[in-house]
Amino acid sequence: MRWGKLTNRLATVYFWFVGISIILILAWFLYQILRPGLPHLSWKFLTGMPQELTAGGGVGPHLFNSFYILFLSMLFSAPIGIGAGIYLTIYAKKNKFTDLVRISVEALSSVPSIVFGLFGALIFVNWMGWKFSILGGSATLALLNLPILVRVTEESLNSVPGSYWSASLALGSTRWQGIRRVLLPAAMPGLITGITLVAGRALGETAILIYTAGTSVSRFFPDFDPMAMGETLAVHLWYVGGSSLAPDAKEIAQGSAALLVIVVLLFNLLIAIPSRMIQKKLSGDK
Repeated sequence: MRWGKLTNRLATVYFWFVGISIILILAWFLYQILRPGLPHLSWKFLTGMPQELTAGGGVGPHLFNSFYILFLSMLFSAPIGIGAGIYLTIYAKKNKFTDLVRISVEALSSVPSIVFGLFGALIFVNWMGWKFSILGGSATLALLNLPILVRVTEESLNSVPGSYWSASLALGSTRWQGIRRVLLPAAMPGLITGITLVAGRALGETAILIYTAGTSVSRFFPDFDPMAMGETLAVHLWYVGGSSLAPDAKEIAQGSAALLVIVVLLFNLLIAIPSRMIQKKLSGDK
């Protein structure tokens, strides 16, 4: 009995130590990024045009392109990924073909992003003639998101109690009505969490967009032309840190890094909070 209590206390102390250590490490990383970068953030920096040879450039087009490419990539990938997850969960029969599809999805979700970037450069940039463009970057980024969205959708739907589905069919609803009115609302918190993770990864992606969207921006801001070059904030950070000739390249890189971290954190919070509210509403918690 005493040994059981001792091991329980040791396990509790160990897990508390691990959790606090992770939090402290993350806090240290955030401090190291935000401390030098926050002083460089200003309205002019957030909305200004980049400068290659003179000081004082901004990141307005890059910030716009980040969200524009994110929106287009989710517009391409979300309907297909969620639809494929619904098909595998509800409609597909268990056979060798569906097993092959699931194995393929698992394999694609672990492929390095640079492989998708080279594939996008080959297909969209060269073969389809889109060149370096926002559309090409968005389409390639959508391919990166698809496997994750399929798996997240499948896992979220499988986590819904089977009694929900059985009760829906017993009341005379069709499969589509049961999916739309029962399964998807019940699985919504998991779906939102998965979409948040995918979107956060897309905001910080560089390897794919270097080969498909390019390392330059349009002369017009904001430019909604999908065929324009679309350097994002993450790609700009990579470029400024290694190749820029601007005299204040270090300060721009520090400000861009801080801005990118803040954008990702705010984006996750803006989606996570409604997700929590939906989850509480569906579970009946006050």
